[in-house]
Amino acid sequence: MKTKDILNETYTALSANKVRSGLTMLGIVIGISSVIAMVSIGQGAQSSISSSIQSIGSNLILVYPGAQRGPGAQVSTGRGSAKTLTQADAEAIRDEVTLAKAVAPELSGRYQITTKGKNTNTSVNGVDENYTEVRNVEISEGNFITNQNLKSLSRVAVLGPTARTDLFGDEVDPIGQTIRIKNIVFTVVGVTKAKGGSGFGSQDDMVFIPLTSAQRFLAGEEYVSTISVQAADTDSMKSLQDQITTLLLDRHNISDATQADFSTFNQADIVATASSITQTFTILLGAVAGISLVVGGIGIMNMMLTTVTERTREIGLRKAIGADKKDISKQFLIEAIVLTCLGGIIGVILGALISWIVQLTGLLQTSISLGSVLLAFGVSAGIGIIFGYYPAKRAANLNPIEALRYE
Repeated sequence: MKTKDILNETYTALSANKVRSGLTMLGIVIGISSVIAMVSIGQGAQSSISSSIQSIGSNLILVYPGAQRGPGAQVSTGRGSAKTLTQADAEAIRDEVTLAKAVAPELSGRYQITTKGKNTNTSVNGVDENYTEVRNVEISEGNFITNQNLKSLSRVAVLGPTARTDLFGDEVDPIGQTIRIKNIVFTVVGVTKAKGGSGFGSQDDMVFIPLTSAQRFLAGEEYVSTISVQAADTDSMKSLQDQITTLLLDRHNISDATQADFSTFNQADIVATASSITQTFTILLGAVAGISLVVGGIGIMNMMLTTVTERTREIGLRKAIGADKKDISKQFLIEAIVLTCLGGIIGVILGALISWIVQLTGLLQTSISLGSVLLAFGVSAGIGIIFGYYPAKRAANLNPIEALRYE
């Protein structure tokens, strides 16, 4: 039987009952579009989290106060409230650790910030002049914190773009304006460029003041909440982390590393862990959506079995005039594959449209990869073969005499 004849017969058979064919195909459409949409949301989340972590700086080792609970644990004792790191520790890392390209101590806390008629509750970070290099922060207006500001305990502030909008709007020039933090007046001297991202402390919604001023006027103590250390390159990060750990253990007179009163985190490890979690999340979403593909496949098999029953006399007639089992099975198998492939194409288009709409709303970031499209389409074709095989085989095995007698 020629390919052209098979395709003509397939078109005739499927168009003979358009509603049934459409409803059967709908299961595949829903399944494929769900897989595409769910996987794109998962991949978008992975990309968003990775970019957020990368936005805090490049090749970073982050040192936090507080002892870590067990190797590799993410939960620590006292982190956030512990006061075991000092500015002297940061200076020792800067002077003694050879692999450290730049070091930036930081003292952060959340405060209510007020100005004329407006207020916001946001993160206030006490930093030094090295913060811009370590954390890849750029200035769009004015200046950043200088070494002179640190020495003179200047009450100056640099606003992130979100904090600037919350406090002054987009029309008012904030440079030279004053804000109040804990009822202490600070003069705005600069605004940073927008970096985007959320989570891990968005730097767009921050206020930066001199570290010494934060210690004197806000915290009342000379400790730091984070020490950010930048490595020269990715390859030296592990060695840098080990050098920092050794130095701080010695400075804090701690001989047992498991009793350390600080924790170090490698940025590359954080990215890898976050990516692993979101990848698992993506697979879970895809698997849940894939259940509808199985349901759609069962619908295909059910329709084809019904079709075999309805066309029993036709099958008997074909066999009587010379069609063999291979021709019959090929005919019904191709009909199932055409249904699933058409459903797959429509499903891919619908899934991409759903992802685009979700992205457009700004609720979630989505990312459609060619691999997910090819996988979804391949799965739909595979479902056509798997669930179409049994009805096709059943049709091919019909006895032609009994088929001709069938009413």
